[in-house]
Amino acid sequence: MASQSRFISEPKTAAIVGCPFSGGQPKPGVDQGPIHLVEAGIIKDLESLGWKVKFDGHHQFEEISAASDPPIGILKNPRLVSRVTQSVAKAVGGHAAKGELPVTLGGDHSLAMGTISGTLSKYPDACVIWIDAHADINTAETTDTGNIHGMPVSFLLGLGPKIDEFSWVKPLLKPERLVYIGLRDVDAGEKKILRDNNIKAFSMHEVDKYGIGKVVEMALDHVNPGRDRPIHLSFDVDALDPSVAPSTGTPVRGGLTFREGHYICEAIYETGLLVALDLMEVNPSLEDPASVQQTVAVGCSLVRSALGEQF
Repeated sequence: MASQSRFISEPKTAAIVGCPFSGGQPKPGVDQGPIHLVEAGIIKDLESLGWKVKFDGHHQFEEISAASDPPIGILKNPRLVSRVTQSVAKAVGGHAAKGELPVTLGGDHSLAMGTISGTLSKYPDACVIWIDAHADINTAETTDTGNIHGMPVSFLLGLGPKIDEFSWVKPLLKPERLVYIGLRDVDAGEKKILRDNNIKAFSMHEVDKYGIGKVVEMALDHVNPGRDRPIHLSFDVDALDPSVAPSTGTPVRGGLTFREGHYICEAIYETGLLVALDLMEVNPSLEDPASVQQTVAVGCSLVRSALGEQF
């Protein structure tokens, strides 16, 4: 069990970046996810695992005004999403620069444009392990909906038409340093992007075929063959089956089990290479109270596993 992180300074500090933000998608409530996760005791949880925890309140995005925010092409709320994710990039990059481990609680997955930009500002050779039912790699040309939470990866890779509003996102992520686990609802345009850019993705088909242990090993072999690169883990709770995490915006049946989701987090922790964690798309407004409580509890449990808790 490697608890010694290769990149995080001692005393090891987790910086909670609470991002109550829902502008990348249309359903209300996902901005309440981080508030519920903190209220459920995530800070004490991490302290009990030996982490020093920094949390200075949720990021308030009220000062980021985009009152006049007409679509750019089909993209919805582009100025708001751009400004919020840029502010998140600064926050995450600031924590990373101090040798802390940023734990970003979302909010919708458009936030990863900011979190991963922040990680790459400190660790330009970092790799990204993206756990999700969806590839989130649509471009302005392929998106059917214009919801930017389905697009952050394309911005990070520099794919698709250039959009001035997002010119701050530097295309520092290379296709060979990105791997997906858990995909099962991928648009036709996204499938083509994954193929054309030779991006490695382990769908639920591979999880069923090989088992989660082998899939995580193959994913790490692909993006981090020498086990020496920093890892940014971006976890969308809709990667889990809706029976495990029902309260999320775009649930898709046939997802990861409770244990498969936790195994991924445990295995990444064991590498000693984790430098940043995102937990996204917990939406407490979409289900009955018991389902919300279940989803929030699973979210907290995934974060604990990624930061060293073992069953």
